[in-house]
Amino acid sequence: MKLLKIIILILLVTSKAYAGDEIYNPIKFSRGEVIFTNSSFPINVTDPTPENNVSGSIFPGGRGANQLVIYTTAFGDRTNTNEYGTEAIVQNNIVTMISGANSFIPLDGIVISGHGKAKNWMNKNITIGTKIYIDKQKNTLNAYTTSESYMFEAENKINEAKDMMEYYRGRVPVYNPRLTNKHISEAEIYLKKAKKDTEDQEHVKKYSKLAVEEANNAITSSLPYMPNELKGVWIRPTETSEAQIISTLNTMQDIGIKDVFLETFYHGKTIFPSKTMKDYGFIVQNDQFSTFDPLKVWIREAHKRDMKIHIWFQSFYVGNIPPAANPKSILAVHPEWGNKTKSDYQSKTPTSSKSEHNGYFLDPANPAVQDFLIKLLTEIITTYCPDGINLDYIRYPQALSKFETGSWGYTEFARKDFKDMYKTDPVNIKYDDALWKDWENYRREQITKFVARVGTLGRQKCVYISTVIFPDLENAMNTKQQDWRTWSKRDFVDGFTPLFLTYDPKMVSSMMNDVMKIKGGKTNIYAGIFVTFMGGSKEDLMRQIHETRKLKADGVILFDYAHTKGTSYAETLSEGAFKPVKKPQPKQPDKKKKWFQFFKKNK
Repeated sequence: MKLLKIIILILLVTSKAYAGDEIYNPIKFSRGEVIFTNSSFPINVTDPTPENNVSGSIFPGGRGANQLVIYTTAFGDRTNTNEYGTEAIVQNNIVTMISGANSFIPLDGIVISGHGKAKNWMNKNITIGTKIYIDKQKNTLNAYTTSESYMFEAENKINEAKDMMEYYRGRVPVYNPRLTNKHISEAEIYLKKAKKDTEDQEHVKKYSKLAVEEANNAITSSLPYMPNELKGVWIRPTETSEAQIISTLNTMQDIGIKDVFLETFYHGKTIFPSKTMKDYGFIVQNDQFSTFDPLKVWIREAHKRDMKIHIWFQSFYVGNIPPAANPKSILAVHPEWGNKTKSDYQSKTPTSSKSEHNGYFLDPANPAVQDFLIKLLTEIITTYCPDGINLDYIRYPQALSKFETGSWGYTEFARKDFKDMYKTDPVNIKYDDALWKDWENYRREQITKFVARVGTLGRQKCVYISTVIFPDLENAMNTKQQDWRTWSKRDFVDGFTPLFLTYDPKMVSSMMNDVMKIKGGKTNIYAGIFVTFMGGSKEDLMRQIHETRKLKADGVILFDYAHTKGTSYAETLSEGAFKPVKKPQPKQPDKKKKWFQFFKKNK
């Protein structure tokens, strides 16, 4: 596949079509095409590197704060960005898809990526169908929304809704597409009206927008309820009383959520009063919940509602508050447990990961770290009997580059342990040395050993074990030392919850398909969908759920509850995808009226 892509790339370069060169051409519009809006924004950098974008080099994809970045295939296959921006895929001068992060870069186009101020500008001025041109002299990106933009979007979405409807019509016996059909018909009527008089700006704008709205409604109403898929949500609890927990669970139940992934150990603290934390001299319980034991309430009340609780567990991550701020924090008590980069290996204080909100990580190679986490998980399982454990941050901190200077794991324990095996301190190993692969494998194996231990614990206690993974295996292994393929092949885990940090359904489909091909046959897959967190549309959410169903995923988990509750997302989910649509009850006859008519007739 890679060879094929290289050949295509060479052909594109030789034909001068490489990286969407047409976006640099003079602006062209069709005869009668009406321009509704146009706006421009300065481009910070194209294909960022540590050399040409110093301020953004510490962030994923090289995109800095408030920057607008252009990615071409010269950068690579994907943008490698994180979920805190927005992206638009451009082909033939037209935005064909709005994405979120780590987008595929088209061979015949570009990806526009924005963070902060640039993201806000993109959200306001760029949509599917927007025409894009770049002014090389001014180094600005120009976005035009025209009559053709709206009609392009409407036509695409009408066809998409039809495809989704047809998919379920042949697979779900009780599927009733009446409402979807109605929206499609209305969208087609509006689109026909928009095309009738393209020189009338207000006319085109009005009817093409109405066509898009109805097409969106068709998409959101097209998904039926599927009874055998997991319907879950990740939640960081903020409820500080039993009544608040009950209220939240009732709301989740109304949406149709059946599996709750409850953040229980995060930022180095537990939401429950922990004997293990006390024995180690750590903070016994997160102060926010100190008046009661919320975990006991969550599990008891969830089970009353036939809902499951999975313990969302931040394995090797302990938050971004400096350890010195609290003498009982994990790294204040045990600073030697902190992970370190090569550039900071001599420091006696823990090192934070700049690209991950300055967060601190534990050293997976240290047996004392693993023993502590296993004891904490054992306490949770034996005391509370949850339905599952969902291991998050089951990895090393993100490496800033592929070279050794940006990688992690250079703790005193790991260096000595590796040196005892290979007679070389990893500090002295360079990226192109023969021992570099051994150093990488050593670190990956530390994570794998821990996963194996948790898997054994899960089997012993009959608790379902799932892990949060990054679906791009190569990137996960090279930048985070996360070898989830081995976990699956050796049956260490029951399920994967891969993170899809995008609202591009095509990318979700591609990434999930990659996971499906690599994982072992016994490992379930539950798609971790970030549309609500990233602010995508409700139709984006339905598209992604649809793609996961096409690939026979075992279910979906939304990230996260805080961005789902009380929104149009929740309403849309409860109207079909997560809950079966209630059939209207036949109107009961008025008994008084019936008797009156009887007496009148027989008077």
